[in-house]
This record gives sequence, structure tokens and C-alpha cells, in this order.
Amino acid sequence: MFLGKDVIGRPVISVSDGRTIGRVKDLYLTPDCQSVVGLYLGSEGLFSRTAYLVKSDDVTVIGPDAVLVKHDQVIHELADVAEAENWLRRDNLQGREVDTAGGTKVGKIGDVILDKNGQTLGFSLSHTFVSGPIAENRAIACHAVQDVGNEDGAMTVDLKQAEQQQLKVA
Repeated sequence: MFLGKDVIGRPVISVSDGRTIGRVKDLYLTPDCQSVVGLYLGSEGLFSRTAYLVKSDDVTVIGPDAVLVKHDQVIHELADVAEAENWLRRDNLQGREVDTAGGTKVGKIGDVILDKNGQTLGFSLSHTFVSGPIAENRAIACHAVQDVGNEDGAMTVDLKQAEQQQLKVA
């Protein structure tokens, strides 16, 4: 298990020829934040900025020092990937408030917690506004999330499920 921030800055290397084709600047998540679907490589252009990404399907492995991809032709312009308009960037998730359906403020998202396959295990909290297991663990497991907050900007969690989790951020 690792945090999304651990991947940021890693070089993206083509397995076919060993060339570095970019660096990871951010992660793209599915709209429900269940998994990583792409790696944001940044934007280029002075007046007309073009964003670039690598789809998760083209990633061979996310290693401790680098991300390996199948070949050097895996870079796509964001505008050319139709489904990307629904994806959520990790940067846009950070700082998002977490509350319960009843309106109790729980905390703020610090980062996404991932497994080695790019599946979301949960979310680390940068701030907690409650005491107990959530404050001790500083994390919310994915199964406790009811709504990621794409509509209202606040993630909604089931407090009872969140307090029974085993996910912990060191």
C-alpha cells in the first residue's frame, strides 16, 4: 500500500527502448475514486495548453523508483481521451471536506491510499474534526464512502463503517 503522492515525480520509462518519456505529475481516478485510470504527465504550450496522460492499461508496473510503460507511443492528449472528461485528478481531491450524511464534519482528504495494482483502498486525512478511531488512523476506508463529492464538493461517509476500519496511515 502506498499514497498517491509517492508516485508523483517518478519517471515514466518505456520498456521497449528504455527511454524516459516523462514524469508523473498527478493521478487520474475513476469518478467513484475506486481506482487509478491514468497518469497525468503535465501540460505544454505557451498560449494553448495541451495536457498529456498515460492510461493505466498501458502501464506495466508502478515500481518504487519508476513507472514502466509498454512502449513510447502511450502518451495521449487529454482532449483525445473521451472518457477522461469524467475522471478526477488527485489534486482536485486533496483538501475535499469529509462529512457524514447528517452533516458532521469528519475531516479533510490528504491523499488517496492505493494498493500495488492501482486500486483505491481509502483516503488519508490531512485534518480530522472527530475523535476516536478515525482520528487515530487518519484514514477512511473506501467501503465507508457513500459519495465522493463530485456534485457538492464534500465526500460523505458512513461514520459507523469508517470507525470499524482497519486501514491506518503511518
